[in-house]
Amino acid sequence: MVCVPQLEVESRNKKRVFSGVQPSGSLHIGNYLGAIGRFALFQEGYDCFYSVVDLHAITVPQDPAELRRRTVATAALFIAAGLDPEKACIFVQSDNPNHAELAWVLQCIATFGELGRMTQFKDKARGKKSVTAGLFTYPVLMAADILLYDTDVVPVGEDQKQHVELTRDLAERFNKRFGVTFKVPEPLIPAQGGRIMSLTDPLRKMSKSDEDPDSRIEVLDSPEEIARKFKKAVTDSGREIVYDPEKKPAVSNLMTIYSLFSGKSLEEVRDAYEGKGYGVFKSGLAELVAEKLRPVRERYSELMSSGEIEKILKDGAERAYGISSSKMKEVKEKVGLCSRLSL
Repeated sequence: MVCVPQLEVESRNKKRVFSGVQPSGSLHIGNYLGAIGRFALFQEGYDCFYSVVDLHAITVPQDPAELRRRTVATAALFIAAGLDPEKACIFVQSDNPNHAELAWVLQCIATFGELGRMTQFKDKARGKKSVTAGLFTYPVLMAADILLYDTDVVPVGEDQKQHVELTRDLAERFNKRFGVTFKVPEPLIPAQGGRIMSLTDPLRKMSKSDEDPDSRIEVLDSPEEIARKFKKAVTDSGREIVYDPEKKPAVSNLMTIYSLFSGKSLEEVRDAYEGKGYGVFKSGLAELVAEKLRPVRERYSELMSSGEIEKILKDGAERAYGISSSKMKEVKEKVGLCSRLSL
């Protein structure tokens, strides 16, 4: 087993982190810089739970075979990006039925009005003839994901902050109504890198669902593909490499990507390319990103070809289920639900 009892003893003294990534579409550098590439930073000092949240993915139509493939691939990218399954619990959300069960309990204390105010639901529903009830209530499932594990810290992008606020509200409401049960988690939003923008429209966030594949650099793109996409990326008027999100949003986005992959400040990036123009800058950025992603691509290939990922996910699911089941038992007792089976 990957997750041994000694790990549980050690983890009780650490604050707990939970984060999840949907397996809907190929992961891009926005996901990498804002989420999976940062996951490993927490595993030394925190007790970490990272989930591939496939239940969230089915709020919109999915091809079943493709969903299963992407679920395993996303988990493999977690590890390829630096997560150590000996230090972090890595699992698939649907392997733990406690997520869906707690989500129903929380839906029964959430209100229609507060879910209707969720800006992400409004954005995703805009222009559609119909949307699923799951899309409307999925912020409650996200709350269940977090609260099941007595989570202290939730690393999220700025666009998910409202969902963590809902999670806090539901935890406090449940605690007030039924007695203290849940920890009230805190969001952790990166100062930079939480919002990488599209390469074709710098006013929109880089997205897995964008119909134009040139709008994003995918983590598994080849060096040649990365170079081609950056070469086509839109730029602003002039040719100066200057960080100014209002007047030069396209170049500012590219500078942010360069800064995050290189570890250099925006001022250092500006100075390095002063007077060199957009072409030279884009070429340097493409080389940098391709080289930084090379070990991720190589480790991903190893994991997928060896079958190692399946055992990691099985062990992670067992640990996640074991820990969350005690919380679910407590919740059911407090709300008056009966458990006649000992699982």
